[in-house]
Amino acid sequence: MQVTSLAEEDAPTSSTAAEAPPVVPTVWRAGTDAMQEGEALDYDPTAYDCLHQVTLDWPCLSFDILKDDLGGPRSTFPHCMYIVAGTQAQSANQNYVALMRLSDIGQGRHGSKARNEDDDDMSDSDDEDAPPQIHTSRIAHYGGVNRLRCMPQQPAVVASWGDTGLVQIFDVSTQLVDLAQHNRQKPSSHSMQKAVPKQLHRHRTEGYALDWSGHTPGQLASGDCSNNIHVWQPTPEAKWTVSESYQGHTGSVEDLQWSPTEANVFASCSVDHSLRIWDTRERGRSMLSVNASDTDVNVISWNRMTSYILASGDEKGVLRVWDLRNFADGSHVANFDYHKGAITSVEWSHHESSILATTGSDDQLAVWDLALERDPEEEAALAAQTNALAPADLPAQLLFVHSGQHNMKEVHWHPQIPGMMVCTAEDGFNLFRPANL
Repeated sequence: MQVTSLAEEDAPTSSTAAEAPPVVPTVWRAGTDAMQEGEALDYDPTAYDCLHQVTLDWPCLSFDILKDDLGGPRSTFPHCMYIVAGTQAQSANQNYVALMRLSDIGQGRHGSKARNEDDDDMSDSDDEDAPPQIHTSRIAHYGGVNRLRCMPQQPAVVASWGDTGLVQIFDVSTQLVDLAQHNRQKPSSHSMQKAVPKQLHRHRTEGYALDWSGHTPGQLASGDCSNNIHVWQPTPEAKWTVSESYQGHTGSVEDLQWSPTEANVFASCSVDHSLRIWDTRERGRSMLSVNASDTDVNVISWNRMTSYILASGDEKGVLRVWDLRNFADGSHVANFDYHKGAITSVEWSHHESSILATTGSDDQLAVWDLALERDPEEEAALAAQTNALAPADLPAQLLFVHSGQHNMKEVHWHPQIPGMMVCTAEDGFNLFRPANL
């Protein structure tokens, strides 16, 4: 596991320090271990292959990474990526959907370069430490954006869930072409475009649950705070028919996920503590249902590589993994009570079936590998190399912890750059790749 460490300059000093025994390193746990007066947290650059920060003028609750035509999997720096995000501005008419092209994403002084910082080439690495080049296009969006997703098969088709109660679908093809040609200003520009949505639908109340099917192009599901779920089916006229409400939940629908392999199957979770599996051909009831928690179930993620596995995160910070082949109350195959606040997002890796990431209101992003098991002999051997021994109550499956952002909301893996992650929080975006992935 990779963790942040206390800054060396904040470590206590003494005139007899040379005679003191060597300090045994320990694991510091956010929300569990206290900070001493005069201490500050610093990050270890060797724990990251890259780490960059990007900000807009308003925070974003939700975003998505667009699949591009640059190929993949790709691993060579510098990288380029496209992101679409929705703002939470101070007033409704200041909001927008931001399309961002981030290029020249370098490694900087991270990973192997941080470990070899005395090499000759490090003295001329100013360009490598430069932030990514950012080009943006802004589309006016009345009202804050609660959730935003792009269609996997046509990334230029973007759905937004607004706090006005409207779900809207936009085609941003023209803006993406402009971005690819470097024709847009950087985020400091306040220029705003207007775009007519291809379609919109008003729910009874606002909501957050929104997901495109990765199996069937154009198939969308949206859920609101009044317990309703609607399925959008594409038509030959490039429009959508929106179904009547799917009935079953008795509380706000918090998240939705389509099956990666079955066209008619999707999952939902709710503040009514349940996790449900639906068939689009039956609106009157769900096919399967479990009591997934003793509190609100906030988020779910369907494993793209192992289609019978789902993960859920709840309001108390508990991550659970479910096997649909044995789907019943209390039948979860893994349970991790690590986060010290509500889990705000969960997502399985696109490239490793056993790896997933979570974010929490405790300002932590955790990467998990369910294939890991505790090996005391290996831990003891590594301790001799100045690594800290993991506390007994720290899950062996906890692979990496990222912090330094405030009020984290959502994390996504890049579908074409293995290990590359993007996280949005109240204070902006972090782009990074853990060195141990």
